[in-house]
Amino acid sequence: MVAEIICVGTELLLGDILNSNAQFLAKELASLGIPHYYQTVVGDNPERIKQVLEIAVSRSQLLIFTGGLGPTPDDLTVETIADFFGVPLIEKPEIIADIEYKFAQRGRTMSPSNRKQALIPESADILPNRTGSAPGIIWQPVPNATVMTFPGVPAEMHLMWRETAVPYLQNNGWCSETIYSRTLKFWGIAESALAEKVDSFLNLTNPTVAPYANHGEVKLRISARAESKAAAKNLIEPIEQQLLQIAGLDCYGADTDTLASTVGKLLLLAGETLSVAESCTGGGLGAMLTGVAGSSRYFLGGIISYDDRVKEGLLGVNPQDLAEFGAVSHQVAKQMAAGVRASLNTNWGLSITGIAGPGGGTDAKPVGLVYIGLAGDGETESFEYRFGEARGRDWIRNLSSCTALDRLRRKLLLAKA
Repeated sequence: MVAEIICVGTELLLGDILNSNAQFLAKELASLGIPHYYQTVVGDNPERIKQVLEIAVSRSQLLIFTGGLGPTPDDLTVETIADFFGVPLIEKPEIIADIEYKFAQRGRTMSPSNRKQALIPESADILPNRTGSAPGIIWQPVPNATVMTFPGVPAEMHLMWRETAVPYLQNNGWCSETIYSRTLKFWGIAESALAEKVDSFLNLTNPTVAPYANHGEVKLRISARAESKAAAKNLIEPIEQQLLQIAGLDCYGADTDTLASTVGKLLLLAGETLSVAESCTGGGLGAMLTGVAGSSRYFLGGIISYDDRVKEGLLGVNPQDLAEFGAVSHQVAKQMAAGVRASLNTNWGLSITGIAGPGGGTDAKPVGLVYIGLAGDGETESFEYRFGEARGRDWIRNLSSCTALDRLRRKLLLAKA
């Protein structure tokens, strides 16, 4: 039995809203062991929704719709599905009562247009929405076809899925197996280079290993199908250990780990502290670090030294070096790192200075040129990177912050060894 995800909404097609619902449902289906081979995004148009339905019914047995359940005229999902199967809509008084109660709880009166949300196909069951006004349906309009509808609001859909849809699927024979995945994360190695290293693992069938690259990061997803999550983990464990041995320092974590959270764990383990000095990233590195809960235990703060006067006055950068070598240089990156470490009295100082663009570059110092400084108890180091300008300012700033964290991570791991 195969599932298919159908997301309804012209705003999705226009790119106004990121389609996170499809990603959520795909992961949930995998965790339940329900295969799904197709996803479709269709606008708020009855004829096109029917065309999608006709194809989906011919190849999938579980059709999961998101979006188009609201009270406005362009919310057409349920009535279009009912029309496709030739079944009339009936008004459910219990839905009206639920919507009225929710409005009253907020001190408001239900709008007449909300009555539309109480219309569901005859013989369909209500898929309750505990937080919003739009209920969904669970319906078997024809043999070998189950239709579920959810609102497009992610928080509402997530709750409805977990509270009602998952138990329904588990109780109706859909979940005989589970698919569990473990994702290893890498920094500082290209996808092609990593793929060559682990080439012998890429043709496995259960578990499978697949490489992905995104925003400078490379991932290896290990997925196993088994009768339980525990059994799938047992299949994955030996493969993961072999991959980690091959990867060495290039692997920084797994699943929900970030470079910032990994660095934080290492600093805590060592009982050490960190401060940062940023120029071209403008606080982006500090934001990554403080995005980790509990980071105040090891991250003391930072200085955004965008102007050279701040580099001189707060970080102690030599004005002669600024004049001779420029703000974007090995010399200044080192002094920024050492300066912030001394000013905030931390074990480590990490700095970034560079040209994020789109202007400001020269032949000698093009856009994308970045220097990272790292100061500790030993020698203060600096590292040069040329990230290029093709992907833009935000890309360079993000890549610079992540690369700086990775430099510190590797240093901490080597010190620990």
